[in-house]
Formats: sequence, structure tokens, C-alpha cells
Amino acid sequence: MTQEQKLSFYATPPHDCNYLPGQDATTLFADPRFPKDTRLYSALADCGFRRSGEHLYTPHCDNCSSCVPIRIPVQEFKPSRNQKRNIRQNQDLSFTSHPSEFRQEHFELFEKYLAQRHTGGGMDNPTQDSYLQFLTASWAETEFFEMRVRESKQLVGVAIADIMENAISAVYTYFDPEFSARSPGRFAVLAQIEEARKRELSWVYLGYWIKDCRKMSYKTEYQPMEYYRNNDWYRDP
Repeated sequence: MTQEQKLSFYATPPHDCNYLPGQDATTLFADPRFPKDTRLYSALADCGFRRSGEHLYTPHCDNCSSCVPIRIPVQEFKPSRNQKRNIRQNQDLSFTSHPSEFRQEHFELFEKYLAQRHTGGGMDNPTQDSYLQFLTASWAETEFFEMRVRESKQLVGVAIADIMENAISAVYTYFDPEFSARSPGRFAVLAQIEEARKRELSWVYLGYWIKDCRKMSYKTEYQPMEYYRNNDWYRDP
């Protein structure tokens, strides 16, 4: 690799933390001008980075290490009793991969999901362009997994995932709030674990976990779980 090809990283100024009230946060971004591909993405994910749109980033706060990258070793994963119940409850759903392209049916469900579950969260009134810019990247191998009722073909949800060299990264999942009782978000994670196993991949990345953030507590129900601390992965949080 030549000097000109070396990847640089840039830290943002401190800004309000989205997860811990009253805290400042700093984010470290990989150079947005640097050419990216699945190989680079896989290497940075193994160091705790995550994708948002075209960007690869990781929390980089001076006085806080609460954001912990996590991943599931899929070959060792065994569903709990509640997770087995969720699988049975949703056995009438298909989980099918589609290219990462705009589909009106997906977009309308995304709007419905935001309107009922995430009002005021910064994604109100999305456009077709902002929708794709949020979920996809020109250099990433992204797939949209549809969850549909097999008999009626009704769209229940969409799980967006990036396929890396040895892992799947769960990017975002949205679903019809009318199916909330089925816990489609949980089903989407379980289905992605099974998808990774079928493809003989090693991990499913679930982004960041914060111990004191209630809305992230669901992530640790998938065991065993690996946590990235001090430049390595550990089973103990």
C-alpha cells in the first residue's frame, strides 16, 4: 500500500449523545473520500466500526466507553425458550432476500413504521432519496430481506443487512406496527442468524450496545454474545 492509499480517520467535534442524556459524544469516521469495498468494511467491522449510509464510523469519546460493539457467533448460537416461541409464532412468515433498490411498498411501510414508532426521531417525512441514502451505500453488498405472510403475501417487515466477508451486519429493521405482538424485530435477528449460518458466515453484527440504555437491552438476549473492548473481542461484557 502506498502512502497515498493509506486510510485516514477524522473525529467530529463533540455533540449531544443520542443515547445518554446530558452526555457529549465524539464520532470517528473513516475518510469519506477513500475508496471502500467489502474487504475494507469487513476489516473495520472487526475493529468495532459500523456503516451509516456511505460512511464507516465508530464512537470515539474521550471520557466515555459506554458504546460497545457486539456480535453473535452464529455457529454457537442456540435460541432461548422465548426465541423458540417467537420462531413458532412466525413460522408462517417467509424471509426472502432482495436487491438493495427502491420499492414503493417498502417505502410506504417505512413511513408507517416511523409515524407510529419513531416520531420526532430525526427521520420524519423521509423522501425516496433520504431513505436509500440512510440504508444503502454504493460500495456495500446490502440486501433487503422481506418478511411476508406466506399465504396472503402481506408485507410484515423489512430487515436491511450488509453481507461482509465472514459476517452479516444488521443495519436496520422496520415493520408494520400492527404486527408488533409477533415481535418481528426479534424474528428478524433470529432469521439473520439463520441466514448467516446457511451462508457459512461466522458472525452477525448488531451494532452498539449501551448497558444503561433501556432500548438497547434487547440485544443481549442473543447468547453467546461477543463484546469489543480494548481492541479485542470478549464474551464477558
